[in-house]
Amino acid sequence: MRLLLAGGGTGGHLFPAVALAQLLLKQDENSAVQFVGTERGLEQRLLPKLGFPLATVDMVGVVGRGWRGKFEVLPKLFKSLGQAYKILRNFEPDLVVGVGGYASVPVLLMAKMTGIPYLIHEQNAIPGLSNRLLGKGAKLICLSFAAGGAGFDSNKTIVTGNPLRQGLDSVPEEVPQPGQLLIFGGSRGARAINQAVIKMLPLLNDWAKKPEILHQTGEDDFLHVQQAYRDAGLDPQQVVPFIDDMAAAYSAASLVICRAGATTLAELTACGRAAILIPFPHAAADHQTANAKALKNAGAAILLSQDELTAERLVVLVKELLEGRTELEKMAERGRRIGFTGAAERILNECRRLLGTPLMEEM
Repeated sequence: MRLLLAGGGTGGHLFPAVALAQLLLKQDENSAVQFVGTERGLEQRLLPKLGFPLATVDMVGVVGRGWRGKFEVLPKLFKSLGQAYKILRNFEPDLVVGVGGYASVPVLLMAKMTGIPYLIHEQNAIPGLSNRLLGKGAKLICLSFAAGGAGFDSNKTIVTGNPLRQGLDSVPEEVPQPGQLLIFGGSRGARAINQAVIKMLPLLNDWAKKPEILHQTGEDDFLHVQQAYRDAGLDPQQVVPFIDDMAAAYSAASLVICRAGATTLAELTACGRAAILIPFPHAAADHQTANAKALKNAGAAILLSQDELTAERLVVLVKELLEGRTELEKMAERGRRIGFTGAAERILNECRRLLGTPLMEEM
């Protein structure tokens, strides 16, 4: 299979695509993959490290732009359509998978115009704008959450779950004791979380034993947060701009503080780790809050809105959970019960069904 994966920008869009590419090449060494993103997204930095080819389009998003801004996007769209045409012509994919993000728009539009079938993977409980617009032309829409089917033709949707990064299926079920406090705000970091944690650090001085921490800050806040750890008398090596090995991070973690992107929640539930979820309040249609409520309602996480986020509130929650191991482990187990595994296999088999080729279990 020659599979083109379109989209990215953030880890939430990119990591499921990486999982699909890794599994496809593992299953069939004669297959080929091609990523399409932008020069500004995470894909530009991550994919070369993983050895995957990346082609780029000069597209920008429309969410948050006024009417004038949306009008100014049109020249970018026409240019990126031409770029997408060249990429499709050169790679000649059997199928295109759109994983969300504005880079997917010109690629899927051009796939439709040139007769190349495509499917969409929607990660969130509330579909993104790009996927909603492009869903009408898709052969199939694969959903991480059943609720994500709103706005799509129900005859085209299937719940597959969210593909997980390589190695996450090997994270031990047992929650380590005492374990690390894992903090991250997505691939780019989250300033609100970083600032709350900085203010929380001095409050840890009252603890008889401070928790071991692994804190991913994103590139922009890295030096500032690292200095705050030094000022609080904590090891600054606990702070990193980006975590490359998330399987190791989850394995060592007993509690996670993070945003509520769909890929993050898929990882938390698959690995079975309790979390304090702080949804990004400005996400499109507030979909992160909808994502977080699914885990909160299952008893697998605590939802802390950004409006309620203070150092004092955060340190109380962390202390209660780390010291109350029974509840911590119950939350982890509840999360594991609702976790999806095998999503990448399901989506690749749906690709094979569309192409009329044998499924893996039939090969």
